[in-house]
Amino acid sequence: MPLQMKLTAITLDCADPEALAAFYQQATGLGLHPASDRDFAGLTRGDGLFIGFQRVDDYRAPRWPGQSVPQQVHLDFEVDDLDEAELLLMELGATKPEHQPGADRWRVFTDPAGHPFCLTTRG
Repeated sequence: MPLQMKLTAITLDCADPEALAAFYQQATGLGLHPASDRDFAGLTRGDGLFIGFQRVDDYRAPRWPGQSVPQQVHLDFEVDDLDEAELLLMELGATKPEHQPGADRWRVFTDPAGHPFCLTTRG
């Protein structure tokens, strides 16, 4: 029988954990972990999922779609309306790279620290 593991946390490297946590908090509505500080910040969800943001000296942002600095990890989020979500994310500081391989199925963005993430619709 295979090992049964439950994902409990995802942690992203960045230069400014508090700023990146604020971006994802506004984008997702997740709660800020009370022990968050300038070196490590986190967001929590009711079912226990934790997204962490840790300070890394001399952080180098991923370069997507190129691989001069690999993306290392990316997150996928499901939304009801891609256009509406895109507008909100751009207001929050996300950027939308020119290269969009998902056509109408999904959209790629980068967060303020340069991590790529995707939006897709339910269904």
